[in-house]
Amino acid sequence: MMRTRTYMTGMLALPINAMLFGAGAVLVLSIPALFSMAEYLLPAVIVTSIALTVPLAWWLAPMLRSRNHYPEFNRKW
Repeated sequence: MMRTRTYMTGMLALPINAMLFGAGAVLVLSIPALFSMAEYLLPAVIVTSIALTVPLAWWLAPMLRSRNHYPEFNRKW
């Protein structure tokens, strides 16, 4: 049986991937110096967004599950 965190990671993966790819594509296509190399940079944006999607979703899933997230109280000093 899969854990709740795994389900939440799966649900978060698609929107996170869309946001990462969209931000990278807008960055490449809006800067003229990068636009000239878009045929090489856009595949790199795709691979980078796919590579960062699961770790970022895995990191965010427990934060969405907690009712109140107080990072200042969770410090381990």
